[in-house]
Amino acid sequence: MESKKYKVAVIGGDGIGPEVCDAAKRVMQRAAELDGHIAFEFTDFPWGCTWYKENGRMMPEDGLEILKGFDAILLGAVGRPDVPDHVSLHGLLIAVRQGFDQYVNLRPVKLLKGAPCPLKDVKREDVDMIFVRENSEGEYAGKGVLEEDRAEQVGVFTRKGCERIIRYAFELAVKEGRRKVTSVSKGNALNYSMVFWDRIFKEVAAEYPQIEADGLLVDAASMFMVRDPGRFDVVVCSNLFGDILTDLGAAIAGGMGMSAGANLNPEGHFPSMFEPVHGSAPDIMGQKKANPMATCWAASQMMDHFGRPDLGKKILDAIEAVLEEGVYLTPDLGGSAKTSDVTKAIIDHLEL
Repeated sequence: MESKKYKVAVIGGDGIGPEVCDAAKRVMQRAAELDGHIAFEFTDFPWGCTWYKENGRMMPEDGLEILKGFDAILLGAVGRPDVPDHVSLHGLLIAVRQGFDQYVNLRPVKLLKGAPCPLKDVKREDVDMIFVRENSEGEYAGKGVLEEDRAEQVGVFTRKGCERIIRYAFELAVKEGRRKVTSVSKGNALNYSMVFWDRIFKEVAAEYPQIEADGLLVDAASMFMVRDPGRFDVVVCSNLFGDILTDLGAAIAGGMGMSAGANLNPEGHFPSMFEPVHGSAPDIMGQKKANPMATCWAASQMMDHFGRPDLGKKILDAIEAVLEEGVYLTPDLGGSAKTSDVTKAIIDHLEL
């Protein structure tokens, strides 16, 4: 196998972001050394809320142009208390997602061995779903009006945007050998956008008769995720619903410290971005308590994206082994280990 080197931009961002990114870089570097056929060149960028306080922007004006030259982006977290969340989110995270047409947000909700689950009488294999969230338009399109006594938030749903994300979900189900795709909507109340979404889902589903197509209203879906998570396999939903439901998914699959996400431009015209979903957690910043597992899981997704699912699985298996042993766990998982302890434990299992 020919050796290949990938250039990865690292935006540690705010709070615990730089800490967990450093952990993921160490895991990726060691996995590459052990493999011998892949290598990474990391370039760190100091963008985020501190950059905003000094420069009035979350990243430079030519930030996207700079990032274009990389094969992928590793993002830590964005946000801190003295910067409005809508400023930090749209100034970096959403700017990259939309600017690079990362229209697929792929978030696994999978209960690993050893991970805690608050649900009663639920088998581990019942919590194994993949959320395919539309990531470029919908409710987070950033369109609307804000006035003194009136605000309008406009959701943008195009045929192109809806069709390509729904088709991606069905193609993923075929590729992964999954049995069902569930669309989450709210067509009974959102009588334009979600009726449009439902219609396109039905059209695309007809092209995949071998895959069961199911539809749920978002409120019912949230209930069933708690009461009957085994009914979900691949789930496709709009930007807002995907954002909310995957946080619920994180809660039932070990907590936010276990939740990873990939922002994909499937065609490869632009770099894709990989991140933990847990946020910047400023209350534990610098205390060495941050759980690096979500970011390492995001690194596993990056390996999949680079065409090395074997290495992706190896990293995820190492995370699962550390969880199952239960020796090196951070406080969010009931342990007292430091971020560096957990990182070393994951690396040790890579070497077995």
